[in-house]
Amino acid sequence: MSSTQQWNPDTVAELRQCFDLLVDDGSLPGGVIAFGTRDGRPAFVASGVVAPECGDARPGPDTLYDAASLTKVLATWPLIGLTDAIGLDTPVRDLLADVPKQAPGGGVTVGQILAHTSGLRAETRLDQYRNRTESLAALICSEPLIAEPGAAHRYINRGFILLGLALTHVHGRRLDELATDLWQSLGMSCTTYGPVGRSAQVAPTEQRLPGGPRLWGIPHDDNATLLGGAAGHAGVFTTPADLATFGVRLLTEYVGRRDLGNWLRTSMEPKAEIEPGLHRGLAWILADGGRVAYHHGFTGTSLYLAPGTGRYLAICTNAVYHHQDNRTRLAPLRTLALKAITAA
Repeated sequence: MSSTQQWNPDTVAELRQCFDLLVDDGSLPGGVIAFGTRDGRPAFVASGVVAPECGDARPGPDTLYDAASLTKVLATWPLIGLTDAIGLDTPVRDLLADVPKQAPGGGVTVGQILAHTSGLRAETRLDQYRNRTESLAALICSEPLIAEPGAAHRYINRGFILLGLALTHVHGRRLDELATDLWQSLGMSCTTYGPVGRSAQVAPTEQRLPGGPRLWGIPHDDNATLLGGAAGHAGVFTTPADLATFGVRLLTEYVGRRDLGNWLRTSMEPKAEIEPGLHRGLAWILADGGRVAYHHGFTGTSLYLAPGTGRYLAICTNAVYHHQDNRTRLAPLRTLALKAITAA
């Protein structure tokens, strides 16, 4: 087994300083960074508060955050990789019986969806299907394609929604049940699909209407909410401690060439260029010449893995609490996190 590379204290101090600055300038109420190696105990850096609604409660390893699009790598991606009946070259129409044979999206493959090269319609907008009688899978697949499948990268939620529906159909069980069994087997005891009860241990997100209550314990993603909270693209709530557990398990199985580790190896083969220096594997973004895999969630979450050094880093925030432009405001921390995980 290859040795791990420990975290440099100066690097951790730099992350802490950047995190504190984001809290101090009002970019986010607070949050937690989890980091470590596959053969050590996780460490945590916390800053700020959970949210003003929670009083002076400080975030910690067990604070529950809306993971948003981290759902793709926490639920859908591992479940697809562990399902023998689903292959990368399988068209979605073979997994969903109610998709018409002539539907434009029916021929899109599982691998193309995972690589975000499906060519499916980019806007998620499931609300437009209210009062329609066709199945959701049929409606999504019947939309015209915006590009030839496999031709180019474009981040699309609809494909992961289809994969969530496909998992349910193949296993004959709800997606949240499948995911819960997976998380329990990995030791991620707090990770769950919403809704969850409001408490000081659950980070609220956005206030959609002036003077109204915030989203708190229900998914920030409207389309996940339309699907009852459990969808293939969003809807999961998780903690910094559980993300650390997930990171350790993936990195350990990567070295041991076990189930999820082999799936991570396959997923870290570049499938499409996002921009110079960044590629998409299967679900994950690949950086540092393919040596680092990471993914973000719109609410202000991130997870980074470096199998070669055995290191991981996770960011949990509710950055959308104050601002919808959290991607811009979180950019310095995310840039620093990527720099830290790739450092020699």
